[in-house]
Amino acid sequence: MNEPDRITREKAYTGPVIDTAIRIGVIALLIALCFNILRPFLSPVIWGIILAIALYPAFRRLSGVLGGRVKWASAIITAVMLLAIILPSIKMVGSLIDGTKYISERIQRNEIKVPLPPDNIDTWPLIGKSLKSVWYEASADLTATLTRFQPQLKAMMLWLMKSAMGTVVGLVQFAFSIIIAGILLVNVREGGIMARALFVRLAGERGADFADISTKTIHNVVKGILGVAIIQALLAGSGFLVAGVPAAGLWTFLCLFLAIIQIGIFPVVIPVIIYMFSSADIFTAGFLTGWLILVSLLDNLLKPIILGRGAPVPMLVIFLGAIGGFLSMGFIGLFVGAVILSIGFKLFRVWLDDLSYPNTSDGSDNFSSEKSKAVS
Repeated sequence: MNEPDRITREKAYTGPVIDTAIRIGVIALLIALCFNILRPFLSPVIWGIILAIALYPAFRRLSGVLGGRVKWASAIITAVMLLAIILPSIKMVGSLIDGTKYISERIQRNEIKVPLPPDNIDTWPLIGKSLKSVWYEASADLTATLTRFQPQLKAMMLWLMKSAMGTVVGLVQFAFSIIIAGILLVNVREGGIMARALFVRLAGERGADFADISTKTIHNVVKGILGVAIIQALLAGSGFLVAGVPAAGLWTFLCLFLAIIQIGIFPVVIPVIIYMFSSADIFTAGFLTGWLILVSLLDNLLKPIILGRGAPVPMLVIFLGAIGGFLSMGFIGLFVGAVILSIGFKLFRVWLDDLSYPNTSDGSDNFSSEKSKAVS
C-alpha cells in the first residue's frame, strides 16, 4: 500500500472519530454552561416542579369549577399557598431570630437558672456520673460552666444564627418556588408531555411507567410526610406564640425539622411544657400542654388517612434525604432532599424488582404487578 492510500484510509477512520469527539465536547460545554447559569435557581425550580405535581389534582378540580380557566385556577392556588405558608413562616422566622438573640442575651446576663439534677441521675447508663457533675456545676454557677464550654457554645450560637439567616433565604426561595409552580400549572399539559417524553428517552419503553411511579411518590411524600410536618409545626408554633413561649420561632423550626425527619415533635414539646409549668400560670401551661399533646399525636391520625397502609418509603430514606438536603441546599433542601431521595429509592426498587422477575413463559413480564406494588 502506497503512502497516499494509507493517509486516505487513516483519514477515513479518524475523521468521523474527531468529528464525534468535537460534537460531544461542544454539547458537554453547552450543558455545563447552562447548568452554571441555572445553578442559583436549581433548588427553587426543582421544588417548584415538585409542588406543581403535588398540587395538580387540586388545580384540576378548581379549573373544572371555574369552567376551564386554568390561569385563574393557577393564580388562586398560588395566592392561597403564599398566604397560607409564607406569611406565617415570616412571622416564625422573625421570632426565630429574636428568640436566638433572647437566649444569647439571657445567658450573657446570667438570668437563666438551672434546677438541681434528679436524685437518680447516677443510675443513668453511660452518661449518669459525668452528667451529674456538670449539672451540679451548672446549677451552682451557670456562668462558670458556660465559660468552660465557651468554644462549643460559640460554635452552636453561630450555627443557630446561620440557620436563622439560611431559613430567611430559604423562605424567599420557597416563595419563588410557589410562583414557579403556578406558572408550570398553567402549562401543565405541555410540561407533562415533555416530562413523559424525557422519561421514555432515558428509560426506553418503560419510561412512562417510571414517570407514573415518580408522580405517585411525589404525591405521597409531599402530602403524607412534608404536608403533615408543616401542619404540625405551624400548629405547634401557633400555640407557642399564643402562650407567649420565649423563642417561639426557634422551637417551631426545630419542630418542623424533627417532624420532617420522622422523629416527631415530642423532643421539643416536653421541655417547653416543663418550662411553662415552672414559669407561667397554671391555666396557660395546662392549655398549652393539651394543645401540644394533641398536635404531637396529629400525625398518627393524618398519615393513615393520606397514605393508607404504610409509608411511601422507609423512614431512613426520608431521614437521610431531609438531613442531606438541608446540609447541601439549606432550608429548602429539607423538602427537596426528602422527595428526590424518595423518588430515587422508588425507581431503584422497581428496577431491582424488574431484574428479579424476568419474562414469564408466555412472553409477558411481571413489571406491571411489581410497579403496582411499588406505587401502593
